[in-house]
This record gives sequence, C-alpha cells and structure tokens, in this order.
Amino acid sequence: MSDQRKVKHVLGLSGGKDSAALAVYMARNYPELDIEYFFTDTGKELPEVYEYLEQLEIVLGKPILHINDKKGFDYWLEQHNNFLPAGQQRWCTIRMKLEPFEKWIRPFLNDGYEVISYVGIRADEPWRDGYRPNENQKYLTIKMPFAEDGIKKQGVLDILDSAGLGLPKYYDWRSRSGCTFCFFQRKIEWVRLREEHPEAFEEAKAYEKRAETSANGETFFWMGPNEPLETLEDPERIKQIKENHEKVKARFEKKKQRERKRRLGMHAMVDESMLIDTLDMDAMYDLEEGGGACITCYK
Repeated sequence: MSDQRKVKHVLGLSGGKDSAALAVYMARNYPELDIEYFFTDTGKELPEVYEYLEQLEIVLGKPILHINDKKGFDYWLEQHNNFLPAGQQRWCTIRMKLEPFEKWIRPFLNDGYEVISYVGIRADEPWRDGYRPNENQKYLTIKMPFAEDGIKKQGVLDILDSAGLGLPKYYDWRSRSGCTFCFFQRKIEWVRLREEHPEAFEEAKAYEKRAETSANGETFFWMGPNEPLETLEDPERIKQIKENHEKVKARFEKKKQRERKRRLGMHAMVDESMLIDTLDMDAMYDLEEGGGACITCYK
C-alpha cells in the first residue's frame, strides 16, 4: 500500500464476546490508532446486545456507530418471496449485515482511503478467514490481531474480565449473539427465548405463518421441517427438549472431567472459568464454535 494513501481504521462489533474483547484490546495496545467502532444493526437484535454495546462504549470512551440498511427485515422478507432465511439461504446476513458495511466503506475507498478492518478471529480458529474483499475493494485490508498475537478463547475472557465487562447477559441462556429469531438457535435456545423474551418468540411465530404462503410453495420453520414454533406451546414438548439438553450437557461435563484428570491428575483442583451450558454449547453438540452461524452476526 502507498504511504501517501489515507488510512481509515474500522472495527465491527456484533454484540459478541470476541469483537468486544478485540475493541478493548486495540484501544489498550494501539491507542495511537483512531479506530471507528461500528455495529450493523438489523433492528431484530436481542435487548442484551444493545445493553452490552452501551457498556462497551463507556469502557472505550467513544461512541459506537450503528449502521443499517434502513429497509428492515420485513422489507427483505417480502423481496425474498416470504422465504425465511436458512443455512443455505443466508440472505439476512447479506442484506442486513454485509451490504450495509460495504455501502458504508465505499465512499472512503472511492476517496482514496485504505480501509483496515479489524476482525475478532482468534488464534485457536485457524480455519476461519473472515470477510473477503471483492475486486472492487482493492484497498480494503482485513486484519486479525488475536490470530496474529496468539490470543485464544481464554485470553478473550480475561480481557473482558479485566475491563469490567464480563460476558453479555444473553450468555445466561443463549450461546451467541444475533437476531432474536436466528435459525441457528438450537431447540433449547428457542425454549429459553420463549421464557426470556416472549414477545420476540411470538414475532418469530408470526414470521413462520407468513412463510407458509411463500411463492415457491415450500414450508420452512425456524426449528426445521415439520416443527413449527407453536409446538413449544406444549409443556410436554418443552420438558422433553430440556431433558434431552441436560443429558447432552451431562455427557459433555463427564468428558471434560476425564480430560482434566488425564491432564492434571485425579486430585487436581481446577478453576473452571467457562460457562459450560452456553460458552461450550457448540462443543456439547459436537460442532465447532459458532455452530455454522455467520461470523458477522456473532463474533
């Protein structure tokens, strides 16, 4: 890159632990950089996400810019013929996260800036590569300070604790940030959404009913085929989901205990610094962290 090119430093926040920790890390270690922190707001985020971002603003001592596409989820749902987003059709991330970001940085690129975007991918996530600039974004550079500096999951937790932030409150019941009706939620998380934010649960149910009349004739439910959210009105079904989750959790806890014994000996005392039920939920279900969800939404 040319030394004469102006530089714009940006760092996207999702409301998740890694991007929040990266913001603190960069502010502490690179105070000379004028970083603009931003959040691509879908308007359908968890209330806990907004609360966490407000706390982060206090720690950083500067505001977090909220950017959005201004049209909203309902508009894009109609544009996609009432076909709800899914793992193979992630139009929500494209329309409401990536495109607003691209639109925001475009004037800087057109004005001759090099835009450096800092992403919270850690050193223990070598398979991730983050956002990939396209051919029209020659001077957009993606940097991953955690990966470069050897910061892993525990390091992220330590940064958040040392800043007085801790984890977002949604970790009390859910494994990641993102929209209230994110289709990557597990059944136990849908049950908990109903308990924690019943109004958001009802909104998700309403979107399912709209999807039943989609132009392509398919019926898609957030939890999968033939299992609409209204099935969670049945106390027996809720009980079954909770019992199944507890069984998975118990197996995972036993596995971790065996690993600790092998590593440290039968009588070693270990300070377990993770919330097994939420921080380790992906591992509990034999998935890599994130469970396939979009990095932009939960990192």
